[in-house]
Amino acid sequence: IGVPPCFIVVCNNTSTSKLIYDYIAGFEQRLSDGSLQIINGRQPLFRNYDENNQPYARPRTLLIDSAQLEAGEGLDDSFRQAASSEISQLRRELSERTGQTQDTFTDAELLRHAMNTVGKPGRLGAQVRCVVSVSMLTEGWDANTVTHILGVRAFGTQLLCEQVVGRALRRQSYELNADGLFDVEYADVLGVPFDFNAEPTVVKPTPPVRSTHIHAQKPFENCEIRFPVVRGYRIELPNQKLSADFTDDSILTLSPELLGPTTTTNAGIIGQSVDLTPEALPNQRRASIVLRLCTHFLAKQWHSGNQENQPEWMLIGQLKPIVERWLDTCLKCTGGTQMWQLLYVSLCDQACERIARAITLSQLGQGPVLALLDPFNSNGSSRFVNFFTSKANLWTPRQRSHINHVVLDSTWEAEFCRVVESHPQVLAYVKNHALGFEVPYQSAGHSHVYRPDFIVRIDDGRGSADPLNLVVEIKGYRNERAKDKKATMETYWVPGVNQLKAYGRWDFIELREPHEINAAFKARVKKELV
Repeated sequence: IGVPPCFIVVCNNTSTSKLIYDYIAGFEQRLSDGSLQIINGRQPLFRNYDENNQPYARPRTLLIDSAQLEAGEGLDDSFRQAASSEISQLRRELSERTGQTQDTFTDAELLRHAMNTVGKPGRLGAQVRCVVSVSMLTEGWDANTVTHILGVRAFGTQLLCEQVVGRALRRQSYELNADGLFDVEYADVLGVPFDFNAEPTVVKPTPPVRSTHIHAQKPFENCEIRFPVVRGYRIELPNQKLSADFTDDSILTLSPELLGPTTTTNAGIIGQSVDLTPEALPNQRRASIVLRLCTHFLAKQWHSGNQENQPEWMLIGQLKPIVERWLDTCLKCTGGTQMWQLLYVSLCDQACERIARAITLSQLGQGPVLALLDPFNSNGSSRFVNFFTSKANLWTPRQRSHINHVVLDSTWEAEFCRVVESHPQVLAYVKNHALGFEVPYQSAGHSHVYRPDFIVRIDDGRGSADPLNLVVEIKGYRNERAKDKKATMETYWVPGVNQLKAYGRWDFIELREPHEINAAFKARVKKELV
């Protein structure tokens, strides 16, 4: 049915709250002959007894005395007995978290935890549907299922009213609707003179959004995919003469989309307006641009590694022809942009990053790149995937995925799942959704994290004991950031991880055409076959 609602009743004395609690939850009455009679609660949703007058395994309504709670008292015996397993688990968690023994935690701490977990499945307050509180609920109330508040007490100040109503301000759902906004949520407030809305709004309750549990499947443990957790790269400076292998991803296109408008109209309140363009600014000579790029490159990209961490200035003579070749073959100026605008710091960083990757690419095979792993958690695995999603666009694998469902972000990904499911060389695959597979990279002088779409384990002729781990990115629109991601995978991540020789063999492919996914993937697998 979903998460049960929570009804809060706020009273100002114990006798009144006990009467309301008995009315809602039910109570035991001793007759004149000494026997006990169960008087069931008037509200079926909040009763603590079933239709046969037998107590539920977990009480649905709690009576809380805030004063006793602050004094360290107030854990009901029936609640303690019904939730003994959760209480024991909570004591262990608190003991591991704080280092204290389990006996040091008071009833108040346990009850406060129960109050803060009202309506949360699998927690101490999962079955609580109604709370009858003497005085105010303490701060830290974290329940997000409050649907009704009933005040049975005197409210002397507006601030007190606001504090009571504030117990219902937590949202139940943070899912966006079709308009990309949150749906409106309301709580019914009765008996609290809170002047917030003159016109009460009645909203029909909506059922909770259906969620799907995404997790690793034990029957498919042979499809488990492991990967290294990379946090950076170590690049060895080449000993011989510098060279560079420029590719399509080395191209940098200067455009108004990247720089902003190239023509600006400057107009005062009166007088003639003037159009300002890059031609109106003093241009830099080509030789000056080359020198500035070289010095920026050596200062930001390469250091000697000594104590002073000084740049390798003696390499500027070898770097200069490489920078000139990059300007001639890889720099494109469109939309009225000019070459000298490369001297903007962010664009200068992008240019130097592309040149550095081209130099590193020319040295591959000689071991210049080494991946640096997370020192505290160097291994990731598909067996740790465990989350809930409300997305309805899911793909259910048949036999080659460790995860029970693939959360799809596009129809292209669905087509890719169909392709890998039917390919005979595919051993296993996993979608990188809540998997923890991240690739650090640099773009415009800033550090970013890239999350590829899939990891596919392929038998490329060396047998299932030595598979090829193929990282797959499905990309439609490609901007400059997408070039940086692809170049980082091919130049740093893949060579660096393969250099470790502890995580198998890795490679990368980017699929750009939705109707060519099948042919492109088959061609890549055929190319890798030995």
